[in-house]
Amino acid sequence: MAGQAGVTPRDAGRLRLGSPVAALVLGGLVLVLAAAAVPLARLAHQSLNASTGSTPVWVTAPAAVVGFVVAWRKPRNSLGWLILVAAVFSMLTKDASYYAVADYRLHHGGLPLGWVALLAQPGSVLGLVLLGLIFLLFPDGRPLSPRWRWVVWVYAGTGLVWTVWTAAITVDAIIGHRTQVNSAGQLFLLSGEDSAAGWWNAALGVFILLVVVCLVASLAGQVASWRRSSGERRQQLKWLMAGSAAALAGFAIATVPGAIGSACYLAGLFVFSLCVGVAVLRYRLFDIDRVISRTLGYAIVTGVLVGVYAGIVLLATEVLRFHHSTVAVAVATLAAAALFNPLRRRVQKIVDRRFNRARYDADRIVAAFAARLQDAVDLDVVRADLASSVQQALEPAHVSVWIQGAGQ
Repeated sequence: MAGQAGVTPRDAGRLRLGSPVAALVLGGLVLVLAAAAVPLARLAHQSLNASTGSTPVWVTAPAAVVGFVVAWRKPRNSLGWLILVAAVFSMLTKDASYYAVADYRLHHGGLPLGWVALLAQPGSVLGLVLLGLIFLLFPDGRPLSPRWRWVVWVYAGTGLVWTVWTAAITVDAIIGHRTQVNSAGQLFLLSGEDSAAGWWNAALGVFILLVVVCLVASLAGQVASWRRSSGERRQQLKWLMAGSAAALAGFAIATVPGAIGSACYLAGLFVFSLCVGVAVLRYRLFDIDRVISRTLGYAIVTGVLVGVYAGIVLLATEVLRFHHSTVAVAVATLAAAALFNPLRRRVQKIVDRRFNRARYDADRIVAAFAARLQDAVDLDVVRADLASSVQQALEPAHVSVWIQGAGQ
């Protein structure tokens, strides 16, 4: 590799370091950790949705898939490796939490290698560090500019100090037989719940505050970059913003207890991971305007129809005092069905005008051409008008029109 033209020894080393084999190894490790969560959860008498210092493995899995695909297709881009490593840390923390609960709370230290679980469990701050790095290094795996390198060093320093410090506290607790853990499998000394460890509780707050400040700075940098960007880079940032908005909406709805909240939490993280993957791989990158406009359009239509449905039912049952609620439900259903298509077309037109201007202008050009075509009789004029309309709507590099002659 080093002897080939255009490939330096440094580049060859980078290729070996970020090879598809490494992606397969990390992907296999994710699968093993995800599979191990099932028996470990049973051993700890907990569910896979238990809050044990990390997200459930079934929530982390979509991000791991995206990280594997990005690392496999673009091994030089560090984002794929960061996502994969974050998935490994998250699942390792989850499995270690289960085992720590089973060993130190249920079996009173009778299981083997419980100390390994205690060492592997503290990973919450590392997860925040890796998430912040993903935002900072998006989309090509490099900082936004050389001025942002200090944020990378802050992230790296925070993660290193956190790892060394928590490992030292954990080893000291194991040697001193102070291995009490809470229901999440965390050492009381590290959980922030032990009033005797006031110095660590203060340090924990400083760690989290520092990482959150860097995370907010990374997001602000991406917003500023979006305002200065254009073309492909702007579309990539649109995908990132769309995924972030979906994740925030999913997390907000997840506060509602029950299956709906859990499903929205999973959907939000899945959409965020998918958007990051599309932006980095640049697959169907310029469909983001259509995705946003359709999502907003159907969300608005759904909200309006739900309001109409609920209003009709409430009017019929509470104001008009209908004795048969089924009649009110039937009337509300018919009204919502009748309004769907006209309302969808009207709302989608308004949304496209604001969020998908290219498609809105293209639809107007095509509609105007169809209207002129009804009265056209000159073939040369129709051909010129067709070429002009295609050029304005799609902006291709070249337009040609072939017309079949008579008898051919």
